[in-house]
Amino acid sequence: MATKAANAPASLPVSIDDVRAAAQRISGAVVRTPTLHSRTLSQLTGTNVYLKFENLQFTAAYKERGALNTLLQLDAEARAKGVIAASAGNHAQGLAYHATRLGIPSTIVMPKNTPIVKVTQTEGHGANVVLHGETFDAAYAHSRELEAERGFTFIHPFDDPRVIAGQGTATLELLEDVPGIDTLVVPIGGGGLISGASVVAKAQDRPIEVLGVQAELYPSMYNRVHHTEMPCAGDTLAEGIAVKYPGNVTAKIVEALVDDIVLVGERRLEEAVSLLLQIEKTVVEGAGAAGLAALLSEPERFKGKTVGTILCGGNIDTRLLANVLLRDLARSGRLARLRIRLQDRPGALFHVARIFHEQGVNIIEVYHQRVFTSLPAKGLVTDIECETRDRNHLDRLITALRRAQYEVSMVESA
Repeated sequence: MATKAANAPASLPVSIDDVRAAAQRISGAVVRTPTLHSRTLSQLTGTNVYLKFENLQFTAAYKERGALNTLLQLDAEARAKGVIAASAGNHAQGLAYHATRLGIPSTIVMPKNTPIVKVTQTEGHGANVVLHGETFDAAYAHSRELEAERGFTFIHPFDDPRVIAGQGTATLELLEDVPGIDTLVVPIGGGGLISGASVVAKAQDRPIEVLGVQAELYPSMYNRVHHTEMPCAGDTLAEGIAVKYPGNVTAKIVEALVDDIVLVGERRLEEAVSLLLQIEKTVVEGAGAAGLAALLSEPERFKGKTVGTILCGGNIDTRLLANVLLRDLARSGRLARLRIRLQDRPGALFHVARIFHEQGVNIIEVYHQRVFTSLPAKGLVTDIECETRDRNHLDRLITALRRAQYEVSMVESA
């Protein structure tokens, strides 16, 4: 596939010099996160995969880069009055942390329904959190009102050339560490990260393909670039890139420099989060795993390439992470719930359990159902939750149960 022009048009709002200046500006104040080769993921996807661990920033996301680059360019008057943003995510924490560190007052407007953990984390970084409205749009509108009333400087999470230049520093480091990368796979929400990444990539002295990744439920930038009207709605694991309206500045850069955008489904996002924890021993949120999800979704597209992807954030709710891991175990056959019909007589459950023992399967939970069933009054349904080594092990268990004349069905996972 031919890549877009190697040099950014002069009319674009961000240049490679802007990114290099941002890198010097923020040097030493953000973590220069490692870029590591993943042998196992490379074998799994048929590519040569390099991961940029932006989830290891202090606030666990790359957003610090753009926020800090912007803060450092404010004049004394703007610093004294303070900054404001509307965000319930990583931008809020990154901006609050660095503003406090620099002695700049910060106000973050969040919707009233923002989870309390996000509110307390942002307050913990020194911000004044204002809860307003039931939606992000309402919070955003209120933040612009406060900006006008109190003379704050509004710092956009993505649609600002200073923010974009700051985000581009992650790719600058990535290509310094691994000069041989020929393909960048970058998550897209509002487009700040991929805008900076594409400016850096297209300024190199060799062609580098830049591919964006969006959740299928929120194809906003895809719609903008391809002139489609797919809906943007639903509960996605990749909430960090669940943006309904991409930026105008970012869209201009994406249209000029990004070669294509890949859409990924929820199952692939869940699989990617799970694999990164199991294989790389690193916690990544859904948006941060989107690059790997793209490699899993379209392996033929990336086969044989040297791919760099940015694990852009690690802020995932622990209960959600646990749910993702358990669902992945169920889909792989390592965790299952079997529904078995028994005769209601002494020893019935014992004989079933003996088969589990003979097959080396661990029983986790047993659920008896006598009342809420369509079976006759003396009928008995037992659901047994069990742990196996893999899908083949589970299949052998089911075969053994059926040979013993038991009616067995899988209680399907989501």
